[in-house]
Amino acid sequence: MKYFVKTPFWLRWMYPDYLWKMPDNEKVIYLTFDDGPHTYATPFVLETLAKYNAKATFFCIGKNVAEHQDIYNSILKEGHSVGNHTQNHLNGWHTSDEDYINNVQQATKWIDTTLFRPPYGRIKKFQAKVLMQQLNKDANTTPFKIVMWSVLSGDFDTAISGDKCFTNVKNNTDAGSIVVFHDSEKAFERLQIVLPKTLDYFHQQGFVFKAIPIL
Repeated sequence: MKYFVKTPFWLRWMYPDYLWKMPDNEKVIYLTFDDGPHTYATPFVLETLAKYNAKATFFCIGKNVAEHQDIYNSILKEGHSVGNHTQNHLNGWHTSDEDYINNVQQATKWIDTTLFRPPYGRIKKFQAKVLMQQLNKDANTTPFKIVMWSVLSGDFDTAISGDKCFTNVKNNTDAGSIVVFHDSEKAFERLQIVLPKTLDYFHQQGFVFKAIPIL
């Protein structure tokens, strides 16, 4: 499985309208979690974050929110922010523009946010343009901010260990970094290891953890 642990500068340069990193003038890290809510991964994340008074951003799949509204409400109640991750975790490269936009719009019924992250980071330019301008003019919706990332933990990669995921994060994260984890069944084995280690290490280095604000 090939992927960039740290987002290369040329990719940020190619897509300057996407959010790749937050301001780095303070010792703040922005942890994000994709693909939830999940029955046991998300509660684990919430419990672990609470130990460090850490806030994060959860990019949720609409169908998962529909199935686990109680967990989704816990995310909001505990002061975290949320983002739209489509209704059915669609790959924009392999989906027609109309179907993709409609799927994002379907997720807005469950997820109230102006933040959007495309599953797999794969979205066509036209799809992004529509989302960043206005999803549905008739509904007078607010344009989305497309949120990408600075660092991939790699917790989705079944070929590596949780300790390797922590090394990925430790060696590539600095002030303003947006770091990706997954509160999913597939990632949970590695997430259990990498998340506590990440929080503990950077807490000891004087960092705090904040949610990406919903504009």
